[in-house]
Amino acid sequence: MSSDTIAAVATAMMGAGIGIVRISGDQAVETADQIFRKKGGGALREQESHTIHYGTIWDSGEMIDEVMVLLMRAPRSYTREDTVEIDCHGGVYVTKRILEAVIRHGARIAEPGEFTKRAFLNGRIDLSQAESVMDVIQAKNKLALNNSVRQLSGMLSKEIQEIRSVILHEIARIESALDDPEHMSLDGYSDFLQKIVSEQEQKIRRLLAGSENGRLLREGISTVIVGKPNAGKSSLLNALLGEERAIVTNIAGTTRDTLQEQMNFNGILLNVTDTAGIRRTEDAVERIGVERSKQHLADADLAIYVADASTKLDENDFEILDLLTGHKVIILLNKSDLPAVTTEEEIAAVVRARIRSEEEDWNLRIFSFSAKEGEGMERLEHAVQEMFFSGEISFDQEVCITNVRHQSALSDALASIELVKQSIADAMPEDFYSIDLMNAYEKLGTIIGESVEDDLVNEIFGSFCMGK
Repeated sequence: MSSDTIAAVATAMMGAGIGIVRISGDQAVETADQIFRKKGGGALREQESHTIHYGTIWDSGEMIDEVMVLLMRAPRSYTREDTVEIDCHGGVYVTKRILEAVIRHGARIAEPGEFTKRAFLNGRIDLSQAESVMDVIQAKNKLALNNSVRQLSGMLSKEIQEIRSVILHEIARIESALDDPEHMSLDGYSDFLQKIVSEQEQKIRRLLAGSENGRLLREGISTVIVGKPNAGKSSLLNALLGEERAIVTNIAGTTRDTLQEQMNFNGILLNVTDTAGIRRTEDAVERIGVERSKQHLADADLAIYVADASTKLDENDFEILDLLTGHKVIILLNKSDLPAVTTEEEIAAVVRARIRSEEEDWNLRIFSFSAKEGEGMERLEHAVQEMFFSGEISFDQEVCITNVRHQSALSDALASIELVKQSIADAMPEDFYSIDLMNAYEKLGTIIGESVEDDLVNEIFGSFCMGK
């Protein structure tokens, strides 16, 4: 790759405590030396790697700022190139002035993601680790961050490389036997290969099985709050947010349109939509709100149905229950601070009578709740965890696939593995095995960047922020 020297502001362009201008490339140290005056004298190029130096930045005979300069020589840097980072005061103007000075003295502006792209091309990290850098930056909760950090540390890469190593070994065995049948026999090999590919198939399926958890960690759980007017939907939203975000009145039908919020719910990201109350109405505007509520429900990962426990269920409740069929649902019997008219047992009986599902529990949880008093919030948190993540969410020993590209490559590799198994079952010649094994090997290689087109690499790093 090109070894020209690049530079960019590595911190947000806004007022802050510090700003960082990063320089990387063959001439990074020489470029910095032209504008940096070290306290006590001496050139930066004379200093040891991984040292910090205090001084000032000058340009056109004018001092711009007092700074700290970090020197990291190749290959012990993020890009495996000579790297200099200038830590200045965090004003937008002063940071911009220092970057302009760096550019005038030999560097060029870095493209989005170019520092990480160089780290990848120079072999410091593989492609899956490079992509996890942006996942770390964009993580919105602890679980997503932990998953991204594990991927950055190479946990996914290690699993992919182990599968590829096994596949490559079998490809080499087949090719060697086909080239030299006198010295290498494949008698009985099909049964042995069947066992090998079945083991790799299970590993790939396990990675794919976690991709839904990965999507939820990265994007959040699409959650819709539904119920009749005045059941307490907006009160629930306010309780989840811990602030008065939605207007709450005693007048039924106050919410006419949807209200969307994102929240960190005990480590889980929820994308919550508060909807208009679902009921039969002659009001044209309210009918539009009701239809929008139904559409949001159809698209949601999770439905929280708020029922008013202080009143009897009616036809509107029954209609809502019909709409919930097949969804993951939590039913909250709200207003538990008032005398109960509808109980958990009663609404469960209604569900069993009206809903016929092959799933034993209909993906359903029912319990009392009080949005006004906050009663039942811990139970709601536990229910969400249980429904989407099979109990406690830790993922301490595994990586969830959060990247659609990785998921697609794994699916393609799995399809090739299944073709190998089919060829074995059909007693096909061994060279058929080799073709599909190689396809699986190459598809897995695209995840870590060992078999990937330049255009895709450019597209991936083009989505990065500047200076990273």
